Amino acid sequence: MAQEVRGVIAPGKDEPVRVETIVVPDPGPGEAVVRIQACGVCHTDLHYKQGGISDDFPFLLGHEAAGVVESVGEGVTDVAPGDFVILNWRAVCGQCRACLRGRPWYCFNTHNAKQKMTLTDGTELSPALGIGAFAEKTLVAAGQCTKVDPSVSPQVAGLLGCGVMAGIGAAINTGNVGRGDTVAVIGCGGVGDAAIAGSNLAGAARIIAVDIDDRKLEKARTMGATHTVNSRETDAVEAIRELTGGFGADVVIEAVGRPETYQQAFYARDLAGTVVLVGVPTPEMKLELPLLDVFGRGGALKSSWYGDCLPSRDFPMLIDLHLQGRLDLEAFVTETIELTDVEKAFERMHHGDVLRSVVVL
Repeated sequence: MAQEVRGVIAPGKDEPVRVETIVVPDPGPGEAVVRIQACGVCHTDLHYKQGGISDDFPFLLGHEAAGVVESVGEGVTDVAPGDFVILNWRAVCGQCRACLRGRPWYCFNTHNAKQKMTLTDGTELSPALGIGAFAEKTLVAAGQCTKVDPSVSPQVAGLLGCGVMAGIGAAINTGNVGRGDTVAVIGCGGVGDAAIAGSNLAGAARIIAVDIDDRKLEKARTMGATHTVNSRETDAVEAIRELTGGFGADVVIEAVGRPETYQQAFYARDLAGTVVLVGVPTPEMKLELPLLDVFGRGGALKSSWYGDCLPSRDFPMLIDLHLQGRLDLEAFVTETIELTDVEKAFERMHHGDVLRSVVVL
């Protein structure tokens, strides 16, 4: 029997979000209903609200979440009612060419729940990243549920569902940061700080944090940055080169998603170094680089989508590291809020006042 719960919707482009009654259907084949316990407020949700991703309004926002499986549909065997899970937005298919080549983190046919959640008048909702977790309960594909140790706090576990995983994965999975490497991270929001934490986990010898906000740079040091550069006051490329003996960093992670900062990343890396783009650009952005420089500098230019993660592999591993005291996920949580506070949380995010606001239900 369908259930009615509270959820946060974005009714139209740039309109304030509001809490509405959401109708959640019983799970069909391959689906699960999850009772949400916590959900982070991510920039991607703001992009949905602003119409920057699509115009399929109204959106049911929220995707960076953890909770407990309440019920499952026919054929679901990987999770069961009562399991504590982190939700992910890349449920791998197991059958596409990437999966069959043993590279499921590149799955080209990820899937979501087939049924739609609605408003009480029958209006269909578009769940953010196929999740829609600013709600007391949500319907997802069962493959979007990753079971983890239930002893972890939901408000930190959920962060692995998007931003923290994207940043850590950009360093460890995409950038292949190794022991003794020098790393520069441009943009020290939630994803950038996670990239710093990931580089620290991987054994980087020097981690240079770059941002225009001294508050963020101070926070970056607590995440593992060994040096900081305020690029509003100092040329970032020259500063990174000076801190690396004139050579540039082995890996530069761009966590802003702008052509200007990407160019900084490109020229701040060492010869044969790696640039990782994990910041999300907008559709109209263009990049110009001399092709001779691309050829002559060698190395690799990579994009990192969701940190090239495989949730079934990476989420439990990172939760274990957190429980061992080796990964401080609590450091990413600036505040906990209620569903009714999401609009204010977007404002604080826009002004750079928070690393992560987390809705606790």
